Amino acid sequence: MKSYFSILLFSFAFILSAQNNAFKAGEKLSFTASYNMSGLMTDIAQVTMETSEVKTKSSTLLRLKCSATTYKKWDGFFKVRDLYESYVNPKTVIPYLYKRDISEGGYYKYVKYNFNQKTKNVKSLIRKKTKNTESGFWDQNNTIKIKSGTRDIVSTIYYLRSLDIKKAPVGASDTFVVLFDNKETKFSFTYVKKETIDTAIGRKECYKLKISVANDVLKGSNNNFLWLTADENKIPVFAKFKVAVGNGELKIKSATGLKN
Repeated sequence: MKSYFSILLFSFAFILSAQNNAFKAGEKLSFTASYNMSGLMTDIAQVTMETSEVKTKSSTLLRLKCSATTYKKWDGFFKVRDLYESYVNPKTVIPYLYKRDISEGGYYKYVKYNFNQKTKNVKSLIRKKTKNTESGFWDQNNTIKIKSGTRDIVSTIYYLRSLDIKKAPVGASDTFVVLFDNKETKFSFTYVKKETIDTAIGRKECYKLKISVANDVLKGSNNNFLWLTADENKIPVFAKFKVAVGNGELKIKSATGLKN
């Protein structure tokens, strides 16, 4: 089964390089995740995106933490406890370490990527539950050659926010390469228009972006969109997505610790 939170994340350039002026350590964004059930859009989970500073022996990194938790009343139906983390350069949003720890309806998977930006290699660990080992887990270790600019899904979302979208004309598009489940996948974003929408944090003028993915995760050519506030923070405030089993939405609830 495709990770539900992965789909939400997918549902989130125009300049070849960028410096991050959109977010800082201490930012916290909270969202409500909804899914179409029997024709009704139903709130099923809370999603949070948080940033914090992490000091190492040689540098200071920014930790990008994304988590998803189903509301208690839905745990008996399909319990989700997902955590995604990316440790990046605060200015360029280049990733050095990525972790994915998901538990969804009894399905468990852990992924760890160590990025070596000099050699363009990633040391990958994928861990799943199994009944065939004493530890109860099955580990797969690989070294993957990546293209220049390849990121994980979390750092890609934040990197998109760092781009100077206001300089892009309507119709401009760009493609990013994301390493997901040990495969490099192309994500394309197209600037559709500016649109003002009502949100839980106020009425916001937004950049409306169309999302396309070079695999079967998202369905339809005009069903997957992301709205970023048309200001210096470029907060993701709304997303719509369609998958093989239905469609859903992500709506912002609160935003604190903003840089601008």
